[in-house]
Amino acid sequence: MKKYTSLQEIQTLIGQKKLSLPELLDHYFKQIEKHKHLNAFNEVFFYSADLQAKRVQEKIEAGNAGRLAGMVIGIKDNICYRDHQVTASSKMLEGFVSPYSATVIERLISEDAVIIGRLNCDEFAMGGSNETSYYGPVKNAADSDKVAGGSSGGSAVAVQADLCLSALGTDTGGSVRQPAAFCGCIGLKPTYGRISRYGVIAYASSFDQVGTITSSVTDAAILLEVLAGADEHDSTVSKRSVPDYLSKLNEVTPKKIAVLKETLESDALDADIKKAILTSIEAFKAQGHTVTYVSFDMLDYLVPAYYVLTTAEASSNLSRYDGVHYGHRNLEATSLNELYKQSRAEGFGEEVKRRILLGTFVLSAGYYDAYYQKAQQVRRLIREKMEELLGDFDIIISPVTPTPAFNIGENIEDPLVMYLADIYTVLASLTGIPAIAIPLGNNPKGLPLSIQLMARHFGEQELLSLSQAFLRTK
Repeated sequence: MKKYTSLQEIQTLIGQKKLSLPELLDHYFKQIEKHKHLNAFNEVFFYSADLQAKRVQEKIEAGNAGRLAGMVIGIKDNICYRDHQVTASSKMLEGFVSPYSATVIERLISEDAVIIGRLNCDEFAMGGSNETSYYGPVKNAADSDKVAGGSSGGSAVAVQADLCLSALGTDTGGSVRQPAAFCGCIGLKPTYGRISRYGVIAYASSFDQVGTITSSVTDAAILLEVLAGADEHDSTVSKRSVPDYLSKLNEVTPKKIAVLKETLESDALDADIKKAILTSIEAFKAQGHTVTYVSFDMLDYLVPAYYVLTTAEASSNLSRYDGVHYGHRNLEATSLNELYKQSRAEGFGEEVKRRILLGTFVLSAGYYDAYYQKAQQVRRLIREKMEELLGDFDIIISPVTPTPAFNIGENIEDPLVMYLADIYTVLASLTGIPAIAIPLGNNPKGLPLSIQLMARHFGEQELLSLSQAFLRTK
């Protein structure tokens, strides 16, 4: 069976009775077994997915199926699904079964998507290579010696290797876009507050956003339509109406595009990525868009501000894992204090501990003003700068990552190198604007390359339409 790249293609074949949903699901089960060495899945939902597929097939034949009928989708292992395990790829939550479903899961199921399994990720979504997972690293399907990217590495590889049609990830500082770039997929991080976070295990609450990894822009558009919108369970979700992204996908008007020149002038940027982006810029010009190089003089402040703020929020969010209510519990402790210490020491991995300690430090008396408050001020300045730019331009272009996928084990021992790899993705996260990673083919070694487009708040329509028009010309 060939690799399907869009829901529209699958729905057409099912409508022509050339394919059934149970047959498609069986294909993906076989693919997962064939590529299990990639370690993309923490668990495959053989039983519940099979039941869903048969039920949805009946609805298709009866003519009353939902908009996502035919979509087989994987979910990152930090999104709650009732009566299914969710672990955030951590020993701390090993064996934990969720008593409820996240809003995004309910919306997928209500439109008849089939959820095939939970996907490997960096522990508690903390990492940029999917090497911090308790269940081991995810391997890139383009080269199994390379990382998949993180933290949604399993989500990206599952789409890349044809283990499911699409996948949900979460993006705190680039965790959808970066693995999508490493794996040659389309990774969309919507505006902060566009999609509900209810039922998503929190890392940094003012940054976390559910995003999608797909092989087509049309699938990104229809998934955003289904997932977006107000939710009574999440007060941070926007009450704005959700546009009909899919029907307007082909409506493209000439755009004013800004290129952040410092991002391309950096010595750290891989030569193949730079060449591919410069070629893409010429393609945008050929399509009638105006492209201007602009200066962004705050690039050096992005990563420090991001890591001060996110680790502070993480130290607060992860305090609930104490060995008392749920999660891993040390059985040998003789006092409450020792129970806390031992349970957390055993349950959390090294990177999670590092971020909790860093976050606790920047929030502590004597350092709060110097670090946390200062980072909030820098975040505000960055946001004002971006609002100014997006007042003059429709789209902002930058790389997604400084390099293509690197070797497993190459950078994991140097946290500073890992953190600096987020330099291009954290801008959209700090400011809450939408961003998309779209593939630019491969380098001579066969590793995927990518470009990042950013737009003003709730400008997903422009991102999707421009991406669709651009990819059609490739």
